Amino acid sequence: MQLVTEDNITELAAQRWASAHDPRTAEVMAALVRHLHAFAREVRLSEPEWMAAMRWLTATGQISTEKREEFILASDVLGLSMLVVQMNHAFAAKATPATVLGPFHIDGSPEKEYGGDMSDGLPGTPLYITGTVRDLDGFPVVGAVLDVWQADEEGAYESQLPEVDEARLRAKYTSRADGTYCVRTIAPKGYSIPMDGPVGELIRGTGISHFRPAHVHFLINAAGYEPLITHLFQDGAQYLDSDVVFGTKQELVVAFEPRDPGPTPDGGTLAQPWLEARYDFVLQPV
Repeated sequence: MQLVTEDNITELAAQRWASAHDPRTAEVMAALVRHLHAFAREVRLSEPEWMAAMRWLTATGQISTEKREEFILASDVLGLSMLVVQMNHAFAAKATPATVLGPFHIDGSPEKEYGGDMSDGLPGTPLYITGTVRDLDGFPVVGAVLDVWQADEEGAYESQLPEVDEARLRAKYTSRADGTYCVRTIAPKGYSIPMDGPVGELIRGTGISHFRPAHVHFLINAAGYEPLITHLFQDGAQYLDSDVVFGTKQELVVAFEPRDPGPTPDGGTLAQPWLEARYDFVLQPV
């Protein structure tokens, strides 16, 4: 019988997990054990602190649903999500950089035509986002699907509103033969991450800002190219330098230019002032 001590427990546990049948699982779990144990030793983790962590993890799981991904939110605010994005999406310098998916994406958004209005009458300043989808050499990418979503004027996403059972501020657009696209929505606003759960409780005990700058999410898929998960941020918005999920990148900050009532990029007209953001997405080939 091998007696367990503080000195040998880490290697014993790592060896056991290294027996996983899948080689990658064995590698990851053995490393996880070593790093967890090193963390506990570094901070001299007490039993009450360990129990508080177990209860926090339990509460995080209990509040999570198909519409609320509290563990993803935890990963986001710890910077883990952006680290994984950076490591796994080392695109060419000319390609549009990737950012976090976030916890509020929903599959199955409705398809909209060029310039179709995904705000569908919700209050807010009309915003047109226009540009092209192209490759690294500047050629247009035809048929790229732009899955777009954002929060409303109150900072709430559809998935946060239990009374909403239809698509709201989300849609899919397809780039045309010349690579152009046109999204109609409303101007986003900066907002707080959900503070009514375990992540919010943790944030409240720190000096960390719990706000995100105004942005619109994009998930772009096109045959022959790497999927692109990214945001467009409004130039001059609050919290660009303190984004709670570390998602801001200078290359993704775009001016929202004011326009007078009149012709719009989709060929229509508006009788009220509106905003226009122009951005060309550049995709990385597979």
